[in-house]
Amino acid sequence: MANPAAGYHYGNAPPHQSYGGYQQPSAPYGAPPYGMLAPSTFAPGTDPTVIACFQVADQDGSGMIDDIELQRALSSYNQSFQLRTVHLLMYTFTGINTKKIGPKEFTGLFYCLQSWRGIFDRFDRDRSGKIEAPELREALLSIGYAVSPMVLEILVTRYDKTGGSMRAVEYDSFIED
Repeated sequence: MANPAAGYHYGNAPPHQSYGGYQQPSAPYGAPPYGMLAPSTFAPGTDPTVIACFQVADQDGSGMIDDIELQRALSSYNQSFQLRTVHLLMYTFTGINTKKIGPKEFTGLFYCLQSWRGIFDRFDRDRSGKIEAPELREALLSIGYAVSPMVLEILVTRYDKTGGSMRAVEYDSFIED
């Protein structure tokens, strides 16, 4: 399944991709995979909602959000996020394997998740919080992919957190892959 955020897939975004004014970082070739995240601040004019969400998520008041804080914040809206998805998101917005994000990275993540949520909701026609096989088929057709029933079954089984018994893709799996 193609990631709905144009070009983002496992941190391999084009170096000039941006969301809400956030510029995707590009690490120089040979940069250490476990670098330090430079402290950041909110850009002037940042939406107060983004700042408030960051402050609520930053439970220890460190000015950075760690993976557990982010998972807790993302999971608080009647939706669970696997830690694997949280780590993928953090890597996507920092370009390094750190388990923390600052205000600048959070702003990009916030706007990107809003975009993904809109796309997910557009295809979750029954508002179940999951994209079932018929909805997934429609989503794929809308972006030009006609898949056989067998391929559709493989996709649903692969992205279904229950291993296929639910026959649906939840929001965090939709984001992850």
